Amino acid sequence: MEQTYKMIVDPMLAEMGKNLNEAMKILEDGQREVEEKRRYSRRDIPGPLQGGGQDVASILQLVQNLMHGDEEEESQGHRRMQNVGEQGHMALLGHSLAAYISVLDRERLRKLTTRILSDTTLWLCRLFRYENGSAYYHEDDREGLIKVCRLVIHSRYEDYTTEGFTVLSTKQPVVYQSAACRPGLGQHLCSQLGLPLSSLCTVPCNTMFGSQHQMDVALLDRLIKDDIDSGKLPLLLIANAGTPGAGHTDKLGRLKELCDQHSMWLHVEGVNLATLALGYVTATSSVMAATKCDSMTLTLGPWLGLPAVPAVTLYRHEDPALSLAAGLTSSQPVEKLRALPLWLSLQYLGHDGIVERIKHASQLSQRLLDHLKKLTSIKTSGVVSRSRVPLISGGSLRDVLGSLILSIVEDEINSPVVVFRFSQETSEASSSGSVQGYSGGDREVQDALNRWLGEQLAHLVPASGVDVVELEDEGTCVRFNPLMTAAVQGTQEGDVETLVEKLGQMVPLLSSTLRLRQDFREEVYRHAALTYIEDLSWPGLGIIRYEPSSDELDVSKRQQEVEKINCNLLKKLQELETDLTFSTGPEFGEEKHCVFVGMATEDLDVAELADTIAAMGREIEESGKLLENMTEVVRKGILEAELQLQKANEEKLMEEGVLRQIPLVGSVLNWFSPVQSSVKGRTFNLAAGSLDSTDQTYSMKVQAVRGTPPATPTSSATKRLPGQKLFRRTGAGSDMPSETSSVGQPEEMETELVQCPAPEVTPEVPPEVTPEVTPEVPPEVTPEVTPEVTSEPTEEPVPEPVPEPIVEPGTQPEATQPEVERQIEEKQPELEVQETQQEVSVR
Repeated sequence: MEQTYKMIVDPMLAEMGKNLNEAMKILEDGQREVEEKRRYSRRDIPGPLQGGGQDVASILQLVQNLMHGDEEEESQGHRRMQNVGEQGHMALLGHSLAAYISVLDRERLRKLTTRILSDTTLWLCRLFRYENGSAYYHEDDREGLIKVCRLVIHSRYEDYTTEGFTVLSTKQPVVYQSAACRPGLGQHLCSQLGLPLSSLCTVPCNTMFGSQHQMDVALLDRLIKDDIDSGKLPLLLIANAGTPGAGHTDKLGRLKELCDQHSMWLHVEGVNLATLALGYVTATSSVMAATKCDSMTLTLGPWLGLPAVPAVTLYRHEDPALSLAAGLTSSQPVEKLRALPLWLSLQYLGHDGIVERIKHASQLSQRLLDHLKKLTSIKTSGVVSRSRVPLISGGSLRDVLGSLILSIVEDEINSPVVVFRFSQETSEASSSGSVQGYSGGDREVQDALNRWLGEQLAHLVPASGVDVVELEDEGTCVRFNPLMTAAVQGTQEGDVETLVEKLGQMVPLLSSTLRLRQDFREEVYRHAALTYIEDLSWPGLGIIRYEPSSDELDVSKRQQEVEKINCNLLKKLQELETDLTFSTGPEFGEEKHCVFVGMATEDLDVAELADTIAAMGREIEESGKLLENMTEVVRKGILEAELQLQKANEEKLMEEGVLRQIPLVGSVLNWFSPVQSSVKGRTFNLAAGSLDSTDQTYSMKVQAVRGTPPATPTSSATKRLPGQKLFRRTGAGSDMPSETSSVGQPEEMETELVQCPAPEVTPEVPPEVTPEVTPEVPPEVTPEVTPEVTSEPTEEPVPEPVPEPIVEPGTQPEATQPEVERQIEEKQPELEVQETQQEVSVR
């Protein structure tokens, strides 16, 4: 490269080439150090212009920082920069050269620009078989059509140059366009020319015969005749050689004849015009008729992968004065320098390089089309569906009509644009056979699935350049347009193979989701707590919402409860080990506080899935109620315990008398005649929310279990092998069979019950030992309330029943342990009196 620059005599050109090469290396270097990021991070904020100025390296570094500053966001959005090769460098060099050439003297500038313009026009006319044509170079691809339409107005209205728009009032001009044209093209044309929207006539496409994306020629003829009869002037017809959506070509031959008959101008645009450069395109092809049209617009930038090159409008007209008045030509030499980047790039590629790029894109589309024909449930737009042919008994005439239609549009199969769509009949989709209420939304559901399919393919195979397109008749489809993306993205045959592989993996997933969608809705309807949200635009199994059973809450509190429960439910579902995806749905979706279930596999058990979701929702709802009501329950329990203890103290006062309450007298009386306290302990049951006496606890020597509440209904535990996913049907595409169809809850979802310490139990006293007297509980001391939390019945120690003693005849039965304790309690007052008397006598 250095030697090449040394061979250049002009030092300015050599230095320009070196600087451009160095600048491109700096800008294309995506690997930057962390220190450089921190250094230029603040430069993103606009600030004042520095007085001292900066060097070239700093400015280029700033440009690089602005270009690659949001790499993380770009990686999330899967954006790809254009593949700028050597031919791209030539196009960028053209812009620099244009600025340098513009400072030459006027005569030298005129000669140079004339040579550049004539060479480029001659090359393009020969390359695309457009004889005796002129060229207009423009940045906006719609600008050429506007200039051409202005040229036609000057031609048809002789006094337009002097009278202006008042001449148009005598005969209103009419511009015709196809319904498959670019959206907003006709409106933009009328806006730039100052024409009313009534001057724009949209011609519908075919409805019965031929492609659904081709202009209806017979209807166009009637519309033109009606406008002529009403005093209007048919001015221009915009036809398509490759519609923006499906890439179909209008019947350009018949349209040209119709335009010649009514003295109209025919303008053609579309991606299929690129195939005119291929040698195997025969004269019988519908695209070849574009070479006879009055004008055509070529977008060479995306076709050849050239950045910042202008679009070209080729036209035929004999009056240069009118062309100058319409703006198609310019007397300013600087205006002619627009063709300089294209002039350099065409020379760099050469004729063979240009043809090879267009041929490569056509081969990629044909290769993909061959693979798509082998996939089931995938239909392409190039093949006419037999459902459009009227059904005739016998089928013979129907077959004849079908073959006739296929022969009419057989040229469309060779279009470089491939549009395909996942399509499956409703009768095949539903496994249960119940399709009532579903077939009406079948089109919307499949549109959502195809939209998901296109987004996934674009994400998994970004080099393919596929995108999603909305067609009026077919609906949502996936489009592969290599002429517009292959040169930019660098698409190769391996990318097409990868695309087909990924598509083959997704078709069974789409089929199973469409088949199980209705079954899942029916299973959700069986649960009163679950609500199925009808959203046909969601590409998944469905949308559900758990509704709490309590109806006592007002609207705002109930909305908060629904949001809380469904948020926790979504978190628990996302923690499950399953192939399903659970999400909150689109960011700007209408439905909120719901659980969006994603794509389903063939072996999914929808009944098990619905049961698990309902069980999880009930568990979350009941645990939430327990936590919310805990404070209130405890507060009420404490108040009730205080009332009962106060009542017990009053009863004790009535039982013992007033004298025992006097401090000194009471101690003497208690010493001579002790009285056992009658104040009993209390235990608080959190589950039941009630206060109970501790008599049963002390008598049974264990903490009593009172009325265990019914457990939360959950799915029965399923024995699964390690690594086996949930919601899998037995023997349905699963390598690890499960024993039952129900799903077990994870360990972390089980409610943890805290066992509070039980009240102390009086140890067992042997018969020969005198038990200690229970100390008196003063009235002002409140006994401790022991909370009792019920756990699983199987884990509580249950007292073993005491076997009845066997009494032999003629013998006296032995006293059992409870009888011994009862005898000790009966003899205790006597023993205490005897002990007291003995102490008095000793004193």
